[in-house]
Amino acid sequence: MRALVLYATITGNNEDVADEIIKNFQSHGVEVTKEDIINADPYDLQAATNDIVVVVPYTFDKGSLPDEALDFYEDLAMVDLHGQIFGVAGSGDVFYGADFAKAVDKFEAQFIKAGASQGAPSVRVNLSPNTTAKAELKQFTDTLIARVVK
Repeated sequence: MRALVLYATITGNNEDVADEIIKNFQSHGVEVTKEDIINADPYDLQAATNDIVVVVPYTFDKGSLPDEALDFYEDLAMVDLHGQIFGVAGSGDVFYGADFAKAVDKFEAQFIKAGASQGAPSVRVNLSPNTTAKAELKQFTDTLIARVVK
């Protein structure tokens, strides 16, 4: 089984989220590729070389997407990802209230618009992964794997 984990980070918090996801995948023997989202192209996802694609965006300011993820996000709406299983997990700051981790919601909707199948409920992490968030991320990866295996 292969998984692709795409992340965007400024403070390193989201890379910590991505690394936690990767660790969980690897503990199940999943071959994982980690890539900064600025270098990713949604059209490459159409090749179906990965069983699972996970995007780990941070939320900037009041619900904004990371600047380095904008091209990927916009192009995602133009690709056909029917049959691709995806998951989204990302950090935000609860200080922003209703805008907390909005980039997660936006990427989730964009993947669905592209025809991909959500493999697990999205995870929103406040700032960086603490013990509770790590447990949620483990459940997230376990659910994604189970979705592929069934």
